[in-house]
Amino acid sequence: MPFARLTTRADLASTLRLAGPVVAVEIGLMAMGAVDTMIVGRISGQAVASVAIGHAYFWVCAVFGIGVLMAIDPLLSQAVGAGDEPAVVAAVQRGLVLAGVLSVVAGLALVPVEQVLRFLRQPPEVIPDAARFTRVSIPGLLPLYAFIVLRMMLQARHRIAPLVVAIVVANLANLALNLVLVFGRFGVAPMGITGSGVASAISRYVLLVGLCLAAWPDVRAVVRPWRSEVLALRPMRRILAVGLPIAVQYELEINAFAVVAVMMGWVGATAMAGHQISINLASLTFMVPLGVSAAAAVNVGRAVGAGDRVGVRRAAGAALVTGVAFMTLSGVAMLAMPYPLARLYTADPAVLATAVALLPLAGLFQVFDGVQVVAVGILRGVGDTRTPMVINVLGFWLVGVPVSAYLGLRTPLGPQGLWIGFVFGLAAVAVLLLLRVRSRLRAETRRLSVDGPT
Repeated sequence: MPFARLTTRADLASTLRLAGPVVAVEIGLMAMGAVDTMIVGRISGQAVASVAIGHAYFWVCAVFGIGVLMAIDPLLSQAVGAGDEPAVVAAVQRGLVLAGVLSVVAGLALVPVEQVLRFLRQPPEVIPDAARFTRVSIPGLLPLYAFIVLRMMLQARHRIAPLVVAIVVANLANLALNLVLVFGRFGVAPMGITGSGVASAISRYVLLVGLCLAAWPDVRAVVRPWRSEVLALRPMRRILAVGLPIAVQYELEINAFAVVAVMMGWVGATAMAGHQISINLASLTFMVPLGVSAAAAVNVGRAVGAGDRVGVRRAAGAALVTGVAFMTLSGVAMLAMPYPLARLYTADPAVLATAVALLPLAGLFQVFDGVQVVAVGILRGVGDTRTPMVINVLGFWLVGVPVSAYLGLRTPLGPQGLWIGFVFGLAAVAVLLLLRVRSRLRAETRRLSVDGPT
C-alpha cells in the first residue's frame, strides 16, 4: 500500500517496542484460563469440560463490555499525541465509571448461566459445575474492566513495564490460589471447581492492585482529584456511540467462531478434538498481531492527536508490515510442519489425522487474520469503529459461516470444509478492511472528541 512505503526502521522499532510487552500481557491473560483448566484437569475430564464451558460463557458475556471500553483507546492516544492532559484524565475517569456500570450489566447476564446452558443443550452432567464456576467469577468483572481502562492509558503513554509486572504477579497468584482452593491446603477446605472460579476472581483483583502499585504515579495523576463533570451524560453517550460498534463487532466475531465449533461437534468428537488443537495453535500465534493491533491504535492515535498526517501513514504501514510478516512466518510453519505441531498435543491417530488436515488451512488464514486485526487497530486509532462492525457482519456472517456450513455439513469435506469457511470469511474481512484503511488514510484525519458541541 502507498502509505507502507513511507515506513522507516524507526517506525518498525516503535511498533515492536510497544507490541512486544502487549503480546506478553495478552498471553498472560490467556495463561490464567489455561492454569484453571490444567489444575482442575487433575480432578477429572468432566471437570475440565465444566471449566471450559464456564470460561467460554464468561467471556462471551464479558467481551461486550470490553468492546465498549475500547472507545476510550482512541480518546487517550489522540489526547496524549495532542499533549492534552485534561482530556487524558477525563477519558480515564469516564472509562472507570463505565467499567463499574458494565460490570453490573455483564454480571446480570452471567446470572442465568445454568438456564442458558440447558437451552443450548450442553451435556447435563457438566452444567451444574460450569454454572457455579461462572457465578463465582462474577466479582472479577469489575477489576478486569478497570484494568483494561488503566492499561489503555499506560499504553497510550508507552508505559508498558508495569503491565508486564502486574500480569506476572496475577498469574503467580492465580496458580497459588488454584492449588489452595481447588484441593484444599493450609487449613482451607477443598472447593473443587468452585475454588478455581474463586481463584480467577481474586486474581483479577491482584491484577488491578498490582498495576496500580507498579504504576502509581501515572494512576494517581488520572484519578486524583476526581472530576464531577465526567458524569455528564452527553460525553458518555458519545463514548457509547464509539464503543458499541466495537462491542458488537467483538460479539459477532467470537460467536462466528463459536458457531463453527458447534458445527464441528455435529461432525463428531474426533473432529472436535482436532479442531481444538488447530484453533489453539492459531490462537497462540494470533496474540502477536493482536499486540501489533494495540500498538497500531496507540501510534496512529498519537499521530492523529499531533496533527501529523505523514506520521499516521507511517505508523499504519509499520503495523501492517510487522503483523503480516509474523503471520506469514507462522503460516509457513503450519503449512510445512503440521504433523510435528499436532503431535505436541496428542498421540491419538484419528485426532492427529484431523489436526494435520486442518493445520495447513490454519496456516493459510494466518495472513488474513493478521491483516484484519491490525487493520482494526489502525481504524480504531483514527476513531473509525462502525465500519469494522459492518465489515465483520459481511465477512463472517454472510461469507464465512454460510461457506463453513455448506462445505462442512453438505459435502464430503467435513472438518476441512468448516475451516475453508474460516479462510473465505477472514479473507473477505481482511480485503474490505484494507480498502477502508486505504480510504481513511488518504482522507483528512481529525481528532476524536466527546466534549463540546457536536
